[in-house]
Amino acid sequence: MTEQEAYLQLAALCAQAEHCRQEMRDKMKRWELDEAMQDRIIERLVKERFVDDERFARAFVKDKIRYNKWGRRKVQQVLWMKRIDDEIQQQVLDEIDEKEYLDVLRPLLKQKRKGIKAQSDYELNQKLMRFALGRGFTFDIIRQCIDVDEELDYTDETD
Repeated sequence: MTEQEAYLQLAALCAQAEHCRQEMRDKMKRWELDEAMQDRIIERLVKERFVDDERFARAFVKDKIRYNKWGRRKVQQVLWMKRIDDEIQQQVLDEIDEKEYLDVLRPLLKQKRKGIKAQSDYELNQKLMRFALGRGFTFDIIRQCIDVDEELDYTDETD
């Protein structure tokens, strides 16, 4: 594959969806292109704004939180694996709206609560915690949502 062919294929790919530098580099490694050629192609893709790690990170974070219902920790781990710069990661993760973030977790926990079999409230909360931690949410946010859910359940029963 020539440099121009590789560039055109990658540019077409980037025109369809957001991609980061590492994804492009991985694809070129599979095509067995040499390092110097990879560097030139990446540089050209960045210069022509086909690839922008910050733009990719924003779209990635928004999609994973809204649609996949992931927490910050899981999103951050994947961004790290995609070798997104730490500063970009922190900036994008700090932009997450706290209310929207909680609005993702609360219904997720409420739905999960319906399907969990537990002998006590303690066991139920432990299972909910484990579930939410696996989704990448932090302990303090989970605790906050579980406490609110318990208060809501209690007031629903007394009405």
